[in-house]
Amino acid sequence: METVVLSFSGNVAVLELNRPDSLNAMDVQMLGELVEALRQIEQSDASIVVIRGRGRGFSAGGDIKTMLSVDDPSQFHGVMNTIQEVITALYMMPKVVVSVVHGPAAGLGLSFALASDYVIATKEARLAMNFIGIGLIPDGGGHFLLAKRVGEVKAKHIIWEGKPMNADEAYELGIVDIVVEDEQQVEQKIAEWQAKPLQAMIATKTLYAKLTKDELLKVLQFETEAQQKMRQTEDHREGVRAFLEKRKPRFQGR
Repeated sequence: METVVLSFSGNVAVLELNRPDSLNAMDVQMLGELVEALRQIEQSDASIVVIRGRGRGFSAGGDIKTMLSVDDPSQFHGVMNTIQEVITALYMMPKVVVSVVHGPAAGLGLSFALASDYVIATKEARLAMNFIGIGLIPDGGGHFLLAKRVGEVKAKHIIWEGKPMNADEAYELGIVDIVVEDEQQVEQKIAEWQAKPLQAMIATKTLYAKLTKDELLKVLQFETEAQQKMRQTEDHREGVRAFLEKRKPRFQGR
């Protein structure tokens, strides 16, 4: 694997997103390698999974070039099916999953982090459910995962505004669970969890995950259908042009 790096130390698996030059934006290759890495983790003896991004951020979200290259409906559904597989595997993972966010965690990158059991953010973290900026809706289960944390009404407002949040703002909303000053504090938290009865923790996670899996799968399917429609809108095309031209979009509601 090239775009993800997987390592093990004792009962801890560390999964690192490895496209630092692109702020770990998720392209087709990375999504496929995430599926493979998560399978390896699930089959391992690890009880704790730590997810990080290499370089200056956690993940800037879905790769814009990938989005532009999947105009064919069959290709689009293939990418969305892979996203669904990644998020479902992460959400159902019979391990304690921790995402450590530094720098940007945006769009699909934020959905990915929210599928974890704990989201730890450094002071430099910037989180945003910012699909609205290019005329799209959240995918990767973003609707489901965000509403689970903040409630439906607040989730709608966060999605519609698409504003970036710092670590403290995200913590106040319940999007982030722990804010840390440095990496040492992250290691301390991992050590604390290692000293707990992890199998009991995992049993609780599994119980909740089984209860809500069908709802997550429905949301993922609804997101795919709605996202395909949004990709045909004038607002989406304008949003992408504005992004590439580094200017403010001029949306018309069409």
